[in-house]
Amino acid sequence: MNIAGIFPQPVGMFDLDRKLTKKELDFIQGQDTYPNQGNVTSLNNYLLESKELKKLWEFCQASLEQYAQAVHCPRADIEVYITQSWANYTKPGGYHHKHAHPNSFISGVFYVNADPENDKIYFYNDNYRQIDVLPTDWNLYNSKSWWFEAKTGGLLLFPSSLTHMVQQVVAKEDRISISFNTFLKGNLGDNKDLTELKLGG
Repeated sequence: MNIAGIFPQPVGMFDLDRKLTKKELDFIQGQDTYPNQGNVTSLNNYLLESKELKKLWEFCQASLEQYAQAVHCPRADIEVYITQSWANYTKPGGYHHKHAHPNSFISGVFYVNADPENDKIYFYNDNYRQIDVLPTDWNLYNSKSWWFEAKTGGLLLFPSSLTHMVQQVVAKEDRISISFNTFLKGNLGDNKDLTELKLGG
């Protein structure tokens, strides 16, 4: 028997090939915040545009372009760019609630500080199941959720419509991450197919 998996959800995994500098860490950790559900979020929601994080923005943007090229194979006149970016601070006992990212094409999360032994980001299949068969083993076809390790210096990219969450922090240190949304510039669709959409930037 052969089984072909069609229309998968692509989650891209990248690793920063260096440690964040003290200047970068001080800047990220020194942000003013406001309450979120289960944790707090930076008031600065264009964080990666700050001069202090220019190198990190370059890494995220290059990873984003690599992911978009591999997954979507866009035409030369289409580019993907980071719109908003913000920091998440989750104290021991806190969590990152289940959510998705509207008004975005691809979303990303970079882990500034995480415990790979315990911190996992969970993704959910929210499609309606008319028939729900209880399996003896979970796999990519029958699972309702799937997790990836959250580790310091790791970047995950995924479709913004993909629902996700991170469970309660059990380590003694805060979990810190930077999340971002993206959108497209250029011409989408096709003029003759009556699907053309011109997006400026």
